[in-house]
Amino acid sequence: MKSGREWRTSRVDLLEPKTVMSKKPRKKRIRRIPGDVLVIDLGDGTFGYGRVLDEPLIAFYNLRTEVPFPVEEVVVASIAFVVYVMNYAVTEGIWPIIGREPIPGELLTEPLFFKKDPISGKLTIYKDSTGESTPATREQCEGLECAVVWESEHIEDRLRDYFSGKPNKWVTSLQP
Repeated sequence: MKSGREWRTSRVDLLEPKTVMSKKPRKKRIRRIPGDVLVIDLGDGTFGYGRVLDEPLIAFYNLRTEVPFPVEEVVVASIAFVVYVMNYAVTEGIWPIIGREPIPGELLTEPLFFKKDPISGKLTIYKDSTGESTPATREQCEGLECAVVWESEHIEDRLRDYFSGKPNKWVTSLQP
């Protein structure tokens, strides 16, 4: 007959896994910090650039290169457009960070966007920081970006079209 001591399972035995499961190591998540400068592989042998602003805004430069440029040369370029972008483009490393520079004053001003009600078709001008939407005419919305959050691949399409001088199907579909 076995003693009670032999039938007991130690606490260590309970904590140790009986089988070892292999897990893929998790990729370290990248922090999204305003001022980060991003390089964007456009998939055609060229690169575009962006600048992280207050979440979820990213400004995109009017700069296309065949080799990645240093941050100092990127940040002196003009801005092509500023839109909301899904965070994963930065946090998952799809668009690598090549440096960080202080954000210039003109990019600190919050941009206005327009919204179009899908049912009534009414247009409004939207300010994200306050959530305020004010009624607007089509003319008032011209030149403003639509208040949508872009996926990284759609931004890449948009940049390729922008640099090729072609209308972008995503921008066209969002017009007021």
